[in-house]
Amino acid sequence: QVQLVESGGGLVQAGESLRLSCVASGRLLRSSFSSVSMAWYRQAPGKQRESFAVITRGGSTNYADSVKGRFTISRDNAEKTVYLQMNSLKPEDTAVYYCNTDGIRYTLWSWGQGTQVTVSS
Repeated sequence: QVQLVESGGGLVQAGESLRLSCVASGRLLRSSFSSVSMAWYRQAPGKQRESFAVITRGGSTNYADSVKGRFTISRDNAEKTVYLQMNSLKPEDTAVYYCNTDGIRYTLWSWGQGTQVTVSS
């Protein structure tokens, strides 16, 4: 079983930055982690959880239009960690943020508790 632990969220003002981390642990070899595409998801109040940033095992990235140019996803396979650098935050970025596999080519792992990001105007 793989455990995912997200951290780094908080309360910030519009225009500020945050860096989120997601560490994978449990029965997961570094080689297994490095072989899957990872993604960041977020769930705003009253909305469904959605994927908005993906990084492939080769390091290619893809972003939803809503975060393109402001957010950067990266990974450290040796540490089994995925990062999300969030710049120029907007109130509409307020949500609980989660990481997981991309859920398309790779089976989702158990969800972590997520980390709350709140952006005030």
